Amino acid sequence: MSSLADRLRGVLGPAKAGHYNSGSVRLQADENAGGVRLQPDVADAAEILGGEWRESRGRKFLVVERKYSPGYRHGRVSIADCLPPWPRLDLLASGGSERTRPTQGQGRPGPFGPQGRPGPFGPGKLLFLDLETTGLAGGAGTYAFLVGCGWFDGGTFRLRQFFLSDFAAERALLESVAAVADDADCVVTYNGKTFDLPLIETRFALQRMEPPFADVAHVDMLHPARRMWREDDVDCRLTYLEQALCGHEREGDVPGFEIPSRYFHYVRSGDARPLAAVLEHNRLDIVSLAMLTARASQLLDEGPSAATTEREAFGMGRLYERAGLLEEALACFQRAAKADLKVGLYADALRAAAILLRRLRRYDEAASTWRELLATRSCPAGYAREAMEALAVHHEHRARDLEAARRFALQSLRLQATAARQDAIKYRLARLDRKLGSQTLPCLPLA
Repeated sequence: MSSLADRLRGVLGPAKAGHYNSGSVRLQADENAGGVRLQPDVADAAEILGGEWRESRGRKFLVVERKYSPGYRHGRVSIADCLPPWPRLDLLASGGSERTRPTQGQGRPGPFGPQGRPGPFGPGKLLFLDLETTGLAGGAGTYAFLVGCGWFDGGTFRLRQFFLSDFAAERALLESVAAVADDADCVVTYNGKTFDLPLIETRFALQRMEPPFADVAHVDMLHPARRMWREDDVDCRLTYLEQALCGHEREGDVPGFEIPSRYFHYVRSGDARPLAAVLEHNRLDIVSLAMLTARASQLLDEGPSAATTEREAFGMGRLYERAGLLEEALACFQRAAKADLKVGLYADALRAAAILLRRLRRYDEAASTWRELLATRSCPAGYAREAMEALAVHHEHRARDLEAARRFALQSLRLQATAARQDAIKYRLARLDRKLGSQTLPCLPLA
């Protein structure tokens, strides 16, 4: 009886020499499993993708390296324009979850200070990470077949990509990724809090390896980018920000949904040519991420006057506010509120400014801002109710104008609110009526 290998050769035919097309597959005996498995013949992948093979534990994976000089331009922005250190990078990490705030004294030292906030970073301290995966579902069945890492090295930007040519080489690949991440103080991603870091940590865990990012500060640029640059009618995609902020428009870029199918085609056929565009897509994402991070950090360092749009100023204000820099946040909100904006953003800026003024105990300025918000055309009902309640409190307890306080309380009662809020307003009105009644009683002469 013929062996399985003989029968498969009869079906597939002899392997062809030379360059690989979609049908070229070679058979290799799997000594560990005692059987035969299909494996792409990847001898030409290094030439096609511009990398070199690395071998560890008897398994090979591909490493592709690129180096961008200070004069390299990505649209209208050069590498020289983006060089760290960035003193205000800590503001991009503030307000995150606990995974962005490693505990001091555990694991290797991170960049966070005593208050849990990262400090200034020097060259070579930041690692920009982006993955290309076999799917978006996550979990144990999703592989990171391409791990892209970028970092500043003096005046240049270095980029190293680890390509998983064979699933059996995953452990060897992850060991090399861990070596690159070993001296990083902070990892920067785009949507990495939700996707990239959990997925790469899952791959490390399945290989029974310690994740290299567990004790490293993490900046997920998706959230600051949404605050500063998101438009109502446009998704905050990295390619959109790349074009809007850097002036770089990609040509022939591979769509994200197509990337897994290109990798599976390579696994089946050994043809690496469709993957060249995938690796270029990954490189562009990492370079854009570095420039986006530099842009946000530099804006926050220069202050409110550096904002080029009202949306940018408002987003900077939110970042300052989350970091506890209230005066800088107030300046940003006030700048955003002065411009001729869409009603929604204008009202948001006024409300944020009024709340900050109240926190800063500048009560008269806060009351003036609440009145300005009420005068806004098509002011949202929720904001109007909040403004009326704030003005009622201000006039009752600070300005001591009970009639004005009662007037604002009555106006807020007419707006829709929860039952608990309505009861609170009625309680305030009853208290104001008692105070006003006591003021009208005549003073009785003492006996």
